[in-house]
Amino acid sequence: MLEMVKRREELARSGKTVRIRGYCRSACTILTTLPNACLGPNARIGFHAPRIPNTTIIPPYVDQIMGSYYRAGIRDRWFGGWNRSLNMNVITAREYVRLDPQTQICKSIKPSRR
Repeated sequence: MLEMVKRREELARSGKTVRIRGYCRSACTILTTLPNACLGPNARIGFHAPRIPNTTIIPPYVDQIMGSYYRAGIRDRWFGGWNRSLNMNVITAREYVRLDPQTQICKSIKPSRR
Protein backbone atom coordinates (compact mmCIF):
# COMPACT_ATOMS: atom_id res chain seq x y z
CA MET A 1 0.00 0.00 0.00
CA LEU A 2 2.79 2.42 0.85
CA GLU A 3 4.42 1.80 -2.52
CA MET A 4 1.14 2.65 -4.24
CA VAL A 5 0.83 5.89 -2.25
CA LYS A 6 4.31 6.80 -3.44
CA ARG A 7 3.43 5.88 -7.03
CA ARG A 8 0.22 7.93 -6.79
CA GLU A 9 2.23 11.00 -5.80
CA GLU A 10 4.57 10.47 -8.77
CA LEU A 11 1.64 10.13 -11.18
CA ALA A 12 -0.04 13.25 -9.77
CA ARG A 13 3.14 15.28 -10.26
CA SER A 14 3.60 13.98 -13.80
CA GLY A 15 0.44 15.67 -15.04
CA LYS A 16 0.07 12.89 -17.62
CA THR A 17 -3.31 11.24 -18.08
CA VAL A 18 -3.59 8.08 -16.01
CA ARG A 19 -5.91 5.61 -17.76
CA ILE A 20 -7.21 2.87 -15.51
CA ARG A 21 -8.25 0.03 -17.77
CA GLY A 22 -9.01 -3.64 -17.39
CA TYR A 23 -9.31 -4.91 -13.84
CA CYS A 24 -8.03 -2.64 -11.08
CA ARG A 25 -8.28 -4.21 -7.67
CA SER A 26 -6.81 -3.55 -4.31
CA ALA A 27 -4.19 -0.81 -3.90
CA CYS A 28 -4.55 0.56 -7.45
CA THR A 29 -8.03 1.79 -6.53
CA ILE A 30 -6.45 4.81 -4.84
CA LEU A 31 -5.41 6.02 -8.30
CA THR A 32 -9.03 6.52 -9.36
CA THR A 33 -9.28 9.90 -7.63
CA LEU A 34 -6.18 11.42 -9.18
CA PRO A 35 -7.15 14.69 -10.88
CA ASN A 36 -5.47 13.40 -14.06
CA ALA A 37 -7.09 9.93 -13.99
CA CYS A 38 -9.92 8.42 -15.99
CA LEU A 39 -11.52 4.98 -16.12
CA GLY A 40 -11.66 2.93 -19.29
CA PRO A 41 -15.29 2.31 -20.27
CA ASN A 42 -14.88 -1.45 -19.70
CA ALA A 43 -12.82 -1.16 -16.51
CA ARG A 44 -13.80 -3.11 -13.45
CA ILE A 45 -12.76 -1.87 -10.02
CA GLY A 46 -12.45 -4.24 -7.06
CA PHE A 47 -12.39 -3.39 -3.37
CA HIS A 48 -11.57 -5.60 -0.39
CA ALA A 49 -10.06 -5.25 3.04
CA PRO A 50 -6.33 -4.60 3.03
CA ARG A 51 -4.58 -7.69 4.33
CA ILE A 52 -1.13 -8.80 5.30
CA PRO A 53 -0.05 -10.86 2.26
CA ASN A 54 -1.14 -14.51 2.31
CA THR A 55 -3.23 -14.04 5.48
CA THR A 56 -6.68 -12.87 6.50
CA ILE A 57 -5.15 -10.39 8.96
CA ILE A 58 -6.40 -6.84 8.40
CA PRO A 59 -3.69 -4.47 9.66
CA PRO A 60 -4.80 -1.41 11.62
CA TYR A 61 -5.00 1.99 9.90
CA VAL A 62 -4.34 0.79 6.34
CA ASP A 63 -8.06 0.92 5.54
CA GLN A 64 -8.13 4.48 6.87
CA ILE A 65 -5.25 5.46 4.58
CA MET A 66 -6.98 3.91 1.59
CA GLY A 67 -10.33 5.47 2.49
CA SER A 68 -8.77 8.91 2.64
CA TYR A 69 -8.29 8.73 -1.16
CA TYR A 70 -11.92 7.84 -1.97
CA ARG A 71 -14.83 10.25 -2.46
CA ALA A 72 -18.62 10.32 -2.32
CA GLY A 73 -20.44 6.99 -2.61
CA ILE A 74 -17.21 5.02 -3.04
CA ARG A 75 -15.99 6.35 0.31
CA ASP A 76 -19.38 5.55 1.87
CA ARG A 77 -19.26 1.97 0.61
CA TRP A 78 -15.61 1.61 1.64
CA PHE A 79 -16.29 2.59 5.24
CA GLY A 80 -19.69 0.86 5.09
CA GLY A 81 -18.06 -2.57 4.85
CA TRP A 82 -15.79 -2.98 1.85
CA ASN A 83 -12.86 -2.07 4.12
CA ARG A 84 -13.57 -5.18 6.23
CA SER A 85 -14.59 -7.57 3.46
CA LEU A 86 -12.32 -10.49 2.65
CA ASN A 87 -14.34 -10.93 -0.56
CA MET A 88 -13.72 -8.79 -3.62
CA ASN A 89 -16.47 -6.24 -4.28
CA VAL A 90 -16.30 -5.52 -8.01
CA ILE A 91 -18.07 -2.68 -9.80
CA THR A 92 -17.98 -1.43 -13.37
CA ALA A 93 -16.54 1.91 -14.46
CA ARG A 94 -20.07 3.22 -15.01
CA GLU A 95 -21.14 2.16 -11.52
CA TYR A 96 -18.01 3.80 -10.13
CA VAL A 97 -18.90 7.10 -11.83
CA ARG A 98 -22.47 6.83 -10.54
CA LEU A 99 -21.07 6.55 -7.00
CA ASP A 100 -18.39 9.22 -7.54
CA PRO A 101 -19.52 11.67 -10.23
CA GLN A 102 -16.19 13.53 -10.15
CA THR A 103 -14.59 10.52 -11.83
CA GLN A 104 -14.32 10.59 -15.62
CA ILE A 105 -14.66 7.85 -18.21
CA CYS A 106 -11.71 8.09 -20.63
CA LYS A 107 -12.87 9.65 -23.87
CA SER A 108 -9.94 8.38 -25.93
CA ILE A 109 -10.70 4.71 -25.27
CA LYS A 110 -13.54 3.17 -27.23
CA PRO A 111 -15.55 0.50 -25.44
CA SER A 112 -15.16 -2.97 -26.89
CA ARG A 113 -18.28 -4.70 -28.07
CA ARG A 114 -19.03 -7.77 -26.03
